[in-house]
Amino acid sequence: MSRLGDWRRKRRGRVWLLLAVLYTLGALRAQGQVQDYPRQRPDLDRLMQELFAEPQSDQVPYEDLYETLLQYLQTPLNLNTATREELTSLLLLSQPQITALLEHRERNGALLSLYELQSIDELDLRTIYRLAPFATVGEPSGNAVRGPLWQRILQEDNNALFIRYERVLQERKGYTAPTINSNGSQSSRYLGSPDKLLIRFRTSHARDFSIGFAAEKDAGEQFTWSPGTRRYGFDYYSAHLGLFERGRLKAVIVGDYQLQFEQGLLLSSGLQVGKGAETITTLRRSNLGIRPYTSVLESSFFRGAAATVAPAPSWRLTGFASLKRVDASLRATLADSLEEEATDFASGLLLTGFHRTNAELNNRRSLREGIVGGNVTFAPLGSQLSLGLTAVGTTFDKPLQRRPEPYNLYEFGGRQNLAISAHYSYGWRNLSLFGETARSSSGGLGTVNGLLASLGSDVDAAVLYRHYARNFHTLYGNAFGENTRNINESGLYLGLKLRPLARWELSAYYDQFRFPWLRYQVSAPSRGYDWLVRVAFSPTKTSQLYAQVRTRQKPNDADASRPVPNPVPALRRSLLLFYDTNPTSILSLRTRLQGTHYREDLGPRRTGYLLAQDVTVQPLRALRLSARYALFDTDDYDTRQYAYEQDVLYAFSVPALAGRGTRMYALAEYKLGRHITLWVRYATTTYRGQKTVGSGLEEIQGPQRSEVKAQLRVAL
Repeated sequence: MSRLGDWRRKRRGRVWLLLAVLYTLGALRAQGQVQDYPRQRPDLDRLMQELFAEPQSDQVPYEDLYETLLQYLQTPLNLNTATREELTSLLLLSQPQITALLEHRERNGALLSLYELQSIDELDLRTIYRLAPFATVGEPSGNAVRGPLWQRILQEDNNALFIRYERVLQERKGYTAPTINSNGSQSSRYLGSPDKLLIRFRTSHARDFSIGFAAEKDAGEQFTWSPGTRRYGFDYYSAHLGLFERGRLKAVIVGDYQLQFEQGLLLSSGLQVGKGAETITTLRRSNLGIRPYTSVLESSFFRGAAATVAPAPSWRLTGFASLKRVDASLRATLADSLEEEATDFASGLLLTGFHRTNAELNNRRSLREGIVGGNVTFAPLGSQLSLGLTAVGTTFDKPLQRRPEPYNLYEFGGRQNLAISAHYSYGWRNLSLFGETARSSSGGLGTVNGLLASLGSDVDAAVLYRHYARNFHTLYGNAFGENTRNINESGLYLGLKLRPLARWELSAYYDQFRFPWLRYQVSAPSRGYDWLVRVAFSPTKTSQLYAQVRTRQKPNDADASRPVPNPVPALRRSLLLFYDTNPTSILSLRTRLQGTHYREDLGPRRTGYLLAQDVTVQPLRALRLSARYALFDTDDYDTRQYAYEQDVLYAFSVPALAGRGTRMYALAEYKLGRHITLWVRYATTTYRGQKTVGSGLEEIQGPQRSEVKAQLRVAL
């Protein structure tokens, strides 16, 4: 009897203990006091290397995507209110994973902690680790609960003022005294100082408001007040005010903004990645609509006003208008008679944003661009169906007339362009269909259509077809493609991702494309292919090893000086080995070895390689130090090597290294209290066997080029 009594008492004790635990969890759930997931410092460098297979040009605006990810870092996405499109824009989740997360939220209510993500079968630990720095969980409450708008703005913690300075230490030719040419004219020189300055401020709260401004002067540009030439101190200014979630008014932005609708065929912001080692999740674009523009890239934004309203729960209507001046190369036509006047036309749009010389100043803001358009999207509640229409009309105050070259025959010309598109997306079980088809006023058609499929818990596949006619014109589109612009291209992309074993992942793609008409330095219709295979192994949460092979074949003119240039296939094969480990909690080591073989037709094989060692140490909580030492050796510029580098916050560095030499940099980040952070960066490249570095006005006498950069962040 005593044993039976003891057993009953123990049983009653366990029952009461279980009830107490359940009651405590219930109370914590009611109060939202579940242990929060500690936010880790995101490894943006590793993430960018996963998203991009390898940079192919130092002119590609990687900064735009990098800054988009940083915005999510500064303002994490609330998983309890995030839409499918917002989750897609993170570029970290597949469509089946997004569906599983949304269904979990609908079935169980709001998430209490990021730890709860482990209960979703489709989310593996590696995905959760990558997602955590960019996401948060919170109670979905209205903005009015936090007080009036002006009070919310003044009390917002997510605000910062950035002041950045950078300079090349060696004297470049553009800053030397001008010489006299043989015709008696002075040689061109930069008009301003070699200092680059940036001031930027932003305060924002997700789904509530965003206020920001930026001012920038590039190296070589003048800091001057000249209303006659539209210069008011800094060379570039940007500002915006955005309000969100005001009942049926979902978003309104005044000032500078971006537009992202469906696959980006007509309107694309900074969320495009293209082909990379992430072969699945980055393929489908997100339908985010209007977004504040916070970058300092001077060509990829709209200036005016845009608004989105929801007349019904399943409908979104967006209208926008933009008026700004853009850089263009102006030319004058000759008058046919004495009575006629010569008229100006633009031979091309300029996107660099540099205004350092008299010639660049003459092209600055020389063309007025007006844009109006809209979008209507229908997405039934509780459904994965989305349908929409987009229209964009563009008008210039001077006609655009390209140089009379054969490859420019079908390029846009004139003053006006109207483009209209229809887009769709639909999800069913583990399948996701999406696409967009458009027509420009020239009659040219463009279409991009894709399918994402989860063939099992460890297998994902993707198919995407695109066709952009040679006379299809879209000025702000940037859909998936081999070219930098969506014109004169057709192609088929196949992507695959396998997770055969725990901690192992294989990513691969094959892309075949053709160009129906001539291109710059390709004097005949042509075709090519591009494939990549990456095998990654993560022995621990803090270490990763991967090997990657990529092969691209595209035609180039063998000899441009021939009367009839002959395009020949140019084969580029790249190999990359990368190892990343954290031996201790304060030390991070990275080793990178990459090489390239390049060959045109039956010509000689040229090679290039780079070996880099990175070290990051955090000896103090407030101090973080990073450094790299790299060796490179390339036969010529065609075998140049690109390597991502750590930089100050909101800056992105990926230099092109050609020749033979070393590349080093050191970066220090120090927190001066709670509200102030200071970054200092020094980088230098030393070339062997060279008496000069660079060319033109960027030429340096000597074998070395060094840069210094400092940035201060003040949280107000």
